[in-house]
Amino acid sequence: MTLDEILLDIHRMEEDLLLFERKYGVRTETFYAAYQRGEEPEDDTWVLDWSEWAGTYEIWLHRQEKYRQTIQTLMQQGMIKNLTQLIGKAARHEPLTISA
Repeated sequence: MTLDEILLDIHRMEEDLLLFERKYGVRTETFYAAYQRGEEPEDDTWVLDWSEWAGTYEIWLHRQEKYRQTIQTLMQQGMIKNLTQLIGKAARHEPLTISA
């Protein structure tokens, strides 16, 4: 995945998470902590939403980590030297991928 693709995934998932937050009136972090403790929805029609919400959040967390790791690796490999160079390449949508 390129850095641009990772960022696009993150933004799409943030939009989905925001929809759940608006629907249920709590921040995702608050919901997820309760979900992890085993709390279940009081309304059976919410079960699928809660599963999707938790799954989306878990993938979002993984993508966030992938984003950080990719930037770190790009810097270690010398493909980018600083934030200004990263922003310049990203703004021009140059593919920023880790070499094998």
